[in-house]
Amino acid sequence: MSAFLRSAFTAIDDYRADLGETPVWCQRTQSLLWVDILNMKLLRYWPSQQKTETRKLLTLTSAVLLTDTLNRFLLVSQDGLHLYDYAFGKTEQLCDYAGTEGTRPNEAAIAPDGSLWFGTMDLKEEQAIGAWYRYETGDEKPLLMMDNIGITNTLAWHEGKVWFADSMKKRFYSANARRINPLKISCFSSGDKTPDGSAVSQDGLLITACWGGKCLLRQQINQGELLTLDTLAVPVTQPSSCTFGGPDMSELFITSARKGLAAPGELDGAVLHVQTATVGTPQNLFRL
Repeated sequence: MSAFLRSAFTAIDDYRADLGETPVWCQRTQSLLWVDILNMKLLRYWPSQQKTETRKLLTLTSAVLLTDTLNRFLLVSQDGLHLYDYAFGKTEQLCDYAGTEGTRPNEAAIAPDGSLWFGTMDLKEEQAIGAWYRYETGDEKPLLMMDNIGITNTLAWHEGKVWFADSMKKRFYSANARRINPLKISCFSSGDKTPDGSAVSQDGLLITACWGGKCLLRQQINQGELLTLDTLAVPVTQPSSCTFGGPDMSELFITSARKGLAAPGELDGAVLHVQTATVGTPQNLFRL
């Protein structure tokens, strides 16, 4: 076992997603939220009760994100951005966004300044017609930051920069933490790995789920550079994203997917859990 890992990988429950994505740890409630994109479901796991709650969503949604109001979440959906009241199960649309024809949302996260960043991708996963957007309360529409993206993935902020990826091109990028300027970005190869969603530790360790690679990629962010350390094997074929959580933020939760697999394994589609030797960065909150 790697020195980074302090336990074996285990599934948190019996649910198996066709496309599990965007895990988010809520420190205020000590619960984990994520989505099954293709089945339009929001899931919430309560470790203290070892219980998972499932909510059916009205449209394809790639992320459920935290806001500064308890149990009021931000949904990034194919038909726009919404606020979701978890207690009453009610949805309120904030806005739609341009460029949605033939695309769907994919990666999404809240920036340190409380704004929403999200990316889109080709529904058929063939063309580079995706884009990165930024939205904050008061905006009429999301701001287009960068287009001609294959598959938007990874959003992590560290050392005054944002780190993001294009899975189609197998590349990581970094840019100014407040806004992506396509003319001022740095590019880093992911080698033969296909980067999906990532989590970052307080000391700049970037951990990325490698789609189809049965592993996590560990890289160190240091003064604007991205140094590859190693890979960690996971017991699923298609890990899709990960996030730190738990009372002390040292536990790692990893989503995965069954879609496209001719013979899914027992754990494919599960959310995996493992104890680590590092401490993650808490989730930022969207400012309402």
